[in-house]
Amino acid sequence: MFSYWATNLLYTNNHLLFMVIYDNFILNNGLRFYILHDPTTPMAAVNILYDVGARDENPNRTGFAHLFEHLMFGGSVNIPKYDEPLQRAGGENNAFTNSDITNYYLTLPKDNLETAFWLESDRMLSLAFSEKSLEVQRQVVTEEFRQNYLNQPYGDVWLLLKPLAYKVHPYQWNTIGKEISHIEQAHLQDVKEFYKRFYNPNNAIVVVAGDLKTSEVERLAKKWFEPIEAGETYERKLPEEPKQTQARRMEVKRDVPQTAIYKTYHMCGRLNKHFYASDLISDLLGSGQSSRLFKTLVRQKQLFSEINAFVTGDIDPGLLIVTGKINEKVTISEAEEALETEIEKMRHKPPTANELRKVKNRVISANSFGSLSALNKAMNLAYYAHIEMPQLINTITQEYEKIRPEHVLQNAIEVLNPANCSTLIYQSQKSDL
Repeated sequence: MFSYWATNLLYTNNHLLFMVIYDNFILNNGLRFYILHDPTTPMAAVNILYDVGARDENPNRTGFAHLFEHLMFGGSVNIPKYDEPLQRAGGENNAFTNSDITNYYLTLPKDNLETAFWLESDRMLSLAFSEKSLEVQRQVVTEEFRQNYLNQPYGDVWLLLKPLAYKVHPYQWNTIGKEISHIEQAHLQDVKEFYKRFYNPNNAIVVVAGDLKTSEVERLAKKWFEPIEAGETYERKLPEEPKQTQARRMEVKRDVPQTAIYKTYHMCGRLNKHFYASDLISDLLGSGQSSRLFKTLVRQKQLFSEINAFVTGDIDPGLLIVTGKINEKVTISEAEEALETEIEKMRHKPPTANELRKVKNRVISANSFGSLSALNKAMNLAYYAHIEMPQLINTITQEYEKIRPEHVLQNAIEVLNPANCSTLIYQSQKSDL
């Protein structure tokens, strides 16, 4: 058993941070466990990350990872209703799916930890499948598709933007799926095959956080999880997105209150050392009211009512996205030209030391607040362990601290290249500008 121990305090650029202390072990079936020691809470948090996301789906059967997230709460063979025993134990739970992972989490009093292990191990071993349960969840997911993506203002933006930016890689479709028919036509056999392929102990990571002893967690893990047989090893072979060498553009008209502009730029993936510079570029451009785009285009020139920039943070090469809603009586060409001018400035001059310091402080602050919750720490550690860098739970801010103004400039020259940009003009039908 490998253990990672650290002193409790760390100073980063005069900021006092608390170090996270954790142990880890691996069961004989390949299921990885991490125990995050947090003596400040009477609760226990359990996070289970499965190495499956929308990128692992068949292009003709998309939306399955998200559909399966819903099915996992439909009950297992021995526990017909997942929520009832958890609620009796004083717990609550939820889950999310994205392009890279599916993540389940719950909290409950630490004295009832075994209830969590019982529940999670049973649905990992023997999820209940039936035509009825599939039909119920299929209806739930298709209704979610309609409400959130088809019948909501700006709802179909990502259905348009992702396939505009990606031509080969499966990031081209959303977690909800390419189209609603893929869920409507899902068969029980498709679901069973998906479960068998991905929901195995050797394709998962469990993080338990709280005031707990490693020996007790290991005892419960062996009791409830080790009898589950390992599945076949999944080898991910995804097509690599080719370098974009020419600007792309799409214009649509929709019944929305304001015209919006969306610009995506290909950037490196989460495992690349240049990720941190790209992330800081997005903060410099459009994170908060002190960002460049907000100060110039919202406050000073009043061309946009709101503007933002962010990165998708995907494991494979992702996107840096800039988006803004145009003020009434401002033409699309006027707004877009001003936006491109400000983005281009980032490619010609590095940020000042003070400007870079401000966005780094935002990262440190966000990380510090996130570390207050045992559940947040458990989720973060599960993700970092998934990308084979569990030490980031303690060193993530140091990675951002390494970035210098010249690193930002070098990264901006490459990422913010106009030929690397895909633009979606989402025009309001109320405007003919």
